[in-house]
Amino acid sequence: MSLRQEILRLGLGAAFVMTAGTATAASTLETTQKNDEVACGVSQGLPGFSSVDDQGVWSGIDVDVCRAVAAAIFGDADKVRYRPSSSKERFTALHAGEFDVLSRNTTWSLTRDTAQSLDFVAVNYYDGQGFMVRKELGVDSALELDGATLCINAGTTTELNAADYFRTNGMSFEAVTFEKSDEVVAAYDSGRCDAWTTDASGLYSNRIKLANPADHKVLPEIISKEPLGPAVRQGDDQWADIIRWSFYAMVAAEELGINAANVDQMKSSPNPEIQRLLGVSGTMGEKLGLRADWAYQIIKQVGNYSESFERNLGENSHLKISRGLNALWTEGGLMYTPPVR
Repeated sequence: MSLRQEILRLGLGAAFVMTAGTATAASTLETTQKNDEVACGVSQGLPGFSSVDDQGVWSGIDVDVCRAVAAAIFGDADKVRYRPSSSKERFTALHAGEFDVLSRNTTWSLTRDTAQSLDFVAVNYYDGQGFMVRKELGVDSALELDGATLCINAGTTTELNAADYFRTNGMSFEAVTFEKSDEVVAAYDSGRCDAWTTDASGLYSNRIKLANPADHKVLPEIISKEPLGPAVRQGDDQWADIIRWSFYAMVAAEELGINAANVDQMKSSPNPEIQRLLGVSGTMGEKLGLRADWAYQIIKQVGNYSESFERNLGENSHLKISRGLNALWTEGGLMYTPPVR
């Protein structure tokens, strides 16, 4: 049964009545403008990526993607409605119209890009799958996990990656799967599994939720490529472009030395790249169907990519994750934006 057939069988989305790849009567941008908010699918709580505090304020690098889109469309980064979604239900919920952009630490893969009718528009975090164990287990390598029980999120690429890794290395494992992230945390913390496997960033992010974080360590092996990024439904190219370039505006700003503090001053720069990005010259906003100062609003209200990374994941956060592969291409990383021209 196809994803579309399953959606219709469950009665989840009367609006989703066309085959993937065809345009709907009203564009997603028009619907978003009518609703006066960006509908954003996020995680159920992954610190650094998307999590909510006691005051109901969402934060994280995935949240910042949605805030950037709202700033670009409305000139107000706070016009976002967040819809927490589990790994298992996230794609069905996106196609059912419960939100219009999925910004939820989601791996870009061939199957998801094709058979699941998604368009991944960019990579906002380059990651890879790892393992976490209790230090008392005495394990220093994933190659010592033969016969182990592994806590895994259902509906992710994690189980397949683990199966490939263990099979390749002549080992076996038993998967213990859970739909909700907090269920995985609780199960691992209670000792139901020997190890926990997910994206390395997720291990570091969730370790702070454990009763005694210092008693656990992340093993050195990275067993997969996990390019994480926002995704949209296929069939609305303009909407995909808006999400894509809202994120790329943050990367371009870092490349050009523009940040939230100096963006007003940089509007008077003679650099033509900066002038185009900030809407001083050219028609970049018009090409996207947005206001001329779309990128200025993103940078002013959300910041450049470095600012988002550092406050959510890096040195200014509790996680202290290094930029690594997520550094700019000029600094040996993979972050690179197409030209804004």
